[in-house]
This record gives sequence, C-alpha cells and structure tokens, in this order.
Amino acid sequence: MSLNEIKGIFEKSAFGVCSYLAQKMGIASSRVRVYFIYLSFAALGSPILIYLFVAFWLNIKKYIKEKEHPVWD
Repeated sequence: MSLNEIKGIFEKSAFGVCSYLAQKMGIASSRVRVYFIYLSFAALGSPILIYLFVAFWLNIKKYIKEKEHPVWD
C-alpha cells in the first residue's frame, strides 16, 4: 500500500473537513491539518469539538443537496 493510498483512505474517513476548509480559504489542505493539530495542543483539544461540528454540518449540507434533486424530477 502506497503513501498516497493511505492518505486517500484517511481523507475519506476524516469527513473531509480540512479539505473543505482549505478549499474555501484557498490554501493547501496539509497546512490546515497542521494548524488544526497545533491548535488542538495549544487549546487542550477544544478544536476537536469545532471539527466535529463542521463534520456534522457538512453531512447535513450533503443530505440537503441530495433532497433538492429527487430521482423522479
């Protein structure tokens, strides 16, 4: 298993929050991940709650988009 395959599996299972934020801010997703890790250590883990909230929000957003385009239209 190559490093890129492992990275792809991790990104799919990590809800894509860092990728989404990086895309919106126009920076590399690896930089967002590093900042998230640093903030987690500096703030004693409170950014993890923010991460989970954004993951939940992205999941709801995806669900709403799927509902807007029903199959029978």
